[in-house]
Amino acid sequence: MNGTARHRSLAPAAPQWGPDIALGSWPGPGETLSATSKGASARRGNARQAPYVALDIALVILGGAAAFWLRFGFANPFDAGTFALREISTRVAARAYPGFLVLYAALIVLACMGQDLYRTAREQSAVEESLEVAKAIFLATALLVLFIFTSGNKEISRLVVACAGALNIVTLVGWRYAKRQRVLRRAARGDGLSRVLIVGAGKMGNALAAWFGENRALGFRVCGFLDAHPNGDASVLGSVHELRQVALAQFVDQLFITLPADRELVKEVFLEARRLRLNLNVVPDLYDGLGWRAPVQSIGGFPVIELHGQPIPALGQAIKRAVDFLGALFGLTLTFPILAAAALWIRLDSPGPAFYSALRVGKKGRKFRCHKLRTMVAEAEAQKEQLRGVNERNGPFFKIEKDPRVTRCGHWLRKYSVDELPQLVNVLLGEMSLVGPRPHPLDDFERYSVEHLRRLDVKPGVTGLWQVTARGDPSFEATMTHDLKYIEEWSLRMDLAVLLRTIPAVFRAEGN
Repeated sequence: MNGTARHRSLAPAAPQWGPDIALGSWPGPGETLSATSKGASARRGNARQAPYVALDIALVILGGAAAFWLRFGFANPFDAGTFALREISTRVAARAYPGFLVLYAALIVLACMGQDLYRTAREQSAVEESLEVAKAIFLATALLVLFIFTSGNKEISRLVVACAGALNIVTLVGWRYAKRQRVLRRAARGDGLSRVLIVGAGKMGNALAAWFGENRALGFRVCGFLDAHPNGDASVLGSVHELRQVALAQFVDQLFITLPADRELVKEVFLEARRLRLNLNVVPDLYDGLGWRAPVQSIGGFPVIELHGQPIPALGQAIKRAVDFLGALFGLTLTFPILAAAALWIRLDSPGPAFYSALRVGKKGRKFRCHKLRTMVAEAEAQKEQLRGVNERNGPFFKIEKDPRVTRCGHWLRKYSVDELPQLVNVLLGEMSLVGPRPHPLDDFERYSVEHLRRLDVKPGVTGLWQVTARGDPSFEATMTHDLKYIEEWSLRMDLAVLLRTIPAVFRAEGN
């Protein structure tokens, strides 16, 4: 077979995964992960981003000037004296604006860099990108306001700063949206596509090809596959050893390896890709697809694929802590007369202190002193082991419906959950939360099984999901079920729902 015939024989049939797709001004051929040096790639990336940075700076300066003109220049646009700002103090303020405007532009650029907004993410929608831009501008504006406040400058108009921020959101979001629309129009014409050759025609390879076809904005067009077992499939253009001639014949820009990890195969493809100056990407076929959509990060320079992780909602946790602190402070202020009256009643009813503090186990097994109003006789702790035989709760949780140690006033305090009000002090100290699993004593904790330890992943709460849904169920497993449900499905909305359901439960006197 001559060279021409061989070249024609490598031409694939039209792809079966969808029409040609394009990327436009997104990173195209030669702009993604490459087998060449990272330093050269970084320099090319910086060169591509420089015009976008310059555009942002220009728009910020124009927006600031426009906001200044709107605030001061339109009072009488035909009066030169007005535009020159007739009052001396205002003229002094006008001279301060350029410096703050330069600082504002720098803050916005840094905030946009922090959000990686000078590289349009291929999988990010226009709405998501716009929200990221708005967030960056809001952060920069807040920092500018903070700087103005701490510097003691009282001449800068807050209205100018607010108008500049609003104009910047419109202009910086606007040019990015216009760019995206231009890219999509180019994609519809089939311009700027990146031709892809997939090494491996198995489950992972076909899934990747189908996904490229369904997501046109990614800018990839699959030319075909290389595989050791063609099986008569017309889309398989040859074996891995024919990589060079297939890649040249198909004008391939990028290679994707989807075969199970084979050190020698990857090295062979890597060396050939470097000789042909092709981008090389490895899509590991891990554990029957468990690695799909798994994030890849670098730890100490080592690439790590996170197959499973439980992200901590940092913002939600911060809001929860703020709600806990303010709620506990408000609750203590509101219920102080009740606490004082209950403490006096306890002292009159039985000998011993009004308040009771005991070690409890909190988040991650940390021990803390939990505060309550005393509802039992002073020697109740010493009598606990003698009563273990009549425990009415299954598992390590100790509870007796008609506990003989409970005092007369203690019965009423428990009935309306007044005895738990001092735990709001624990909430203020950050040892507990308003909502969470109940804190257990040390002797109950020592009887935990390994599975029970999962309830200690969060702070214990004054109230919780179990208290408002299954308080009468004596089973420790029922408690565990509700605690784990709360941990795994936690949200601020769930906390609010539990708090709202706790109020009528208290008035119904469901405590014991």
